[in-house]
Amino acid sequence: MTMYFINKKTFHFLAMLLPTLTLMAQENFTGYWQSSIALNYGVAGVYSHNFSIKNRNYIYNNESLQLNVRQIDFAHFSNYKIQDNQSLALGILYRSRNIFEDGIDELRLTQQYNLQSKPYVIRYGHRLRSEQRLNQNITIHRFRYRFSLDFPLKGEKLNVGEPYFVGNIESLLSVAKMNQPQYDTRLTAHFGWQLTNNTKLQIGSEYRLENFSQNLEHIFFFLTTLNFSL
Repeated sequence: MTMYFINKKTFHFLAMLLPTLTLMAQENFTGYWQSSIALNYGVAGVYSHNFSIKNRNYIYNNESLQLNVRQIDFAHFSNYKIQDNQSLALGILYRSRNIFEDGIDELRLTQQYNLQSKPYVIRYGHRLRSEQRLNQNITIHRFRYRFSLDFPLKGEKLNVGEPYFVGNIESLLSVAKMNQPQYDTRLTAHFGWQLTNNTKLQIGSEYRLENFSQNLEHIFFFLTTLNFSL
């Protein structure tokens, strides 16, 4: 009964991502491959750090297949657990884009609140973020809400060597002086494996609807992630 419930949930979530299969025939479509590596480091029982590096590459742009680097992100988060299922975090990110294309580097500050619950096998998460995106031309204030779920694909508890699923949907609002508000939506699905007690590998995809109230853009990501915990 438990496996039937999980498989049904997986099917419903993946069904939302099926439209990405036809996106390459549309205008305003861009495809990326984004790889990342992250390190989670616990300092004390309620305080921890997260360091990550992300590399974003074009795989489809200007109606042609390609493989070109667009940017590299360096990020750090400090997390403080205020309850067993709630935490606050402050983050900083530096985006290096100018050396790869005719773009602008960015400094990003992030404030975050995270709430999790796990009534049964499935764990649910709610994340609120506010961000300040700073570059030499403009400051953009962005507000984000993400709903997520994750669960093991074998049994009721994740063990070493076993797979799991992570899915989320996120809404974003960006505002800046002299600019119209921008609304985005993101759908993401990952399949992961618990390689060791401290290592996880995830492979997935993300579909973004960006600026859908004005000039709609379709963006697809192929995602690979390696997570280490100390």
